[in-house]
Amino acid sequence: MSAFVIVGAGQAGVQAAEALRAGGFAGSITLLGNEPYGPYHRPPLSKAWLAGEMDSAQLVMRAPEILARKAIDLRTSVTVTNIDLANQQVLLADGSALPYIGLVLATGATPRSLALPGGDAQGVLALRSRDDACAIAARMVMCLEQQLPVIVIGGGFIGLEVAATARKKGLPVTVLEAAPRLLGRVLAPVLSDWYAQLHRSHGVELVLDARIEALETDATGTVTGVRLTDGTVYPAGLVVVGIGVAANDQLAQQAGLECDRGIVVDTCGRTSDPLIVAAGDCTARRLNDGILIRLESVQNAVEQGKSAAAALLGTPKPFTATPWFWSDQYDKKLQMAGLPMGADQWAVRGDMAGGTFSVYHFKGDKLLAVDSVNASKDHLQARKLLDAGVSPTRAQAADTGFDLAGLLAQ
Repeated sequence: MSAFVIVGAGQAGVQAAEALRAGGFAGSITLLGNEPYGPYHRPPLSKAWLAGEMDSAQLVMRAPEILARKAIDLRTSVTVTNIDLANQQVLLADGSALPYIGLVLATGATPRSLALPGGDAQGVLALRSRDDACAIAARMVMCLEQQLPVIVIGGGFIGLEVAATARKKGLPVTVLEAAPRLLGRVLAPVLSDWYAQLHRSHGVELVLDARIEALETDATGTVTGVRLTDGTVYPAGLVVVGIGVAANDQLAQQAGLECDRGIVVDTCGRTSDPLIVAAGDCTARRLNDGILIRLESVQNAVEQGKSAAAALLGTPKPFTATPWFWSDQYDKKLQMAGLPMGADQWAVRGDMAGGTFSVYHFKGDKLLAVDSVNASKDHLQARKLLDAGVSPTRAQAADTGFDLAGLLAQ
């Protein structure tokens, strides 16, 4: 019997499964998840769900009965131990095997751990899964009851979203960031500074250039604080570690697929094995110019999942659209379009003081990316400009009276 197997029941895996069925495949489609839950949305875990503004039912991405109606066999709490390339089958921890004519790897990513004394103490948590979010939420309740502070290690998106949520709950929060500015790898300096001021205005203590020596614990192995190399100790009832993620490419490596900080795929999601594709956070996508990029976003998971399915069906459709991403912190929505790496000049459009503006990233005269805060119209327009390869001048980008949409008609 012809069968497609998908390892990973997150956004990328679900999109691949549904695209395979929608593309006319009539054989077996098996969707394997290693968690006890069906597919769910991860982005709200650090935002609305953690803040108590949505319930678990609203996290559901696809109910099992919906997948069943599409003849997609969802299996939860399944661990895949190996890929048998010679016999075209995946091996499961229970000793069984699933044959395939095509395999999708959508294995996601895992938070990086803190390799320091006390890094594995009780109360030191990372946020990736629903269970992680439940553990953090429960710990926040305890901190509120006992008036204990929250320490966030890492000034990236996850860390700052958790910090914002903790402040909404009334918890004292300190963010420890090793770099000299927040979100330094993705935001322009002017926007990093703006976000630092935003968090400080909400009562977050920011410690930049922080060098952590150890996490302190009590006799029960529970975290009590974070100690810096200068001897400063920040008391804590909860430490949330947000220092990035690593692609789950172990299965691919064991199978001998090309990997480079992720499963290497082309713009169609194809791996170095003709019967295997990959999609989502586990991948490193090779662009047409040969550059490898890792993108961790809903858009990437959705579109790469669809592209991977199309490749298996013999109708490859490259995913080349402008990348976009978002982050909600307090009442501010950041929407990012494009890839800012290499930018050397910037232009600000709008009212930074009022909290409605966009930052345009340029390399020379070329527009690379646009970051918009509470400016959805700018964001949508930026995606069109970037998709079309159209660059305004920096003066035009900064001039709110200039119609950027008019450039698309030229």
